Amino acid sequence: MWVGWIAFAAIMMVMLGSFHMIQGLVALIHNQAYLVSNSGLVVSVDFTTWGWVTLIIGVLMTLAGVGILLGNGAARWLGVAFAFLSAMAHFGTISSFPLWGVMVIAIDITIIYTLTARWMPDF
Repeated sequence: MWVGWIAFAAIMMVMLGSFHMIQGLVALIHNQAYLVSNSGLVVSVDFTTWGWVTLIIGVLMTLAGVGILLGNGAARWLGVAFAFLSAMAHFGTISSFPLWGVMVIAIDITIIYTLTARWMPDF
């Protein structure tokens, strides 16, 4: 039963990582597409920095999702870490993009729960 949930979390990570990559590329290539100035963000950074951070998180999250689908145990740890970073990154933009930010944070929490519930790590 939990194998299906792990596959769900991995697929959601690949999808969410792809969304991050698209969002990061838009911030890098055409930051005028965002209707909010960088001073409207919770964390005051320029869109180039935010675009690179989002793009890197997206690439790493996608790779971790593929690693989980392939059964790599280390990818599971990385999946939890990148879902946490994704939630924190979107918390910084929640005042500018409230619906998108809340939705991504909810998906990240679901991924973290799915990857950690009933997990018997080797310590």
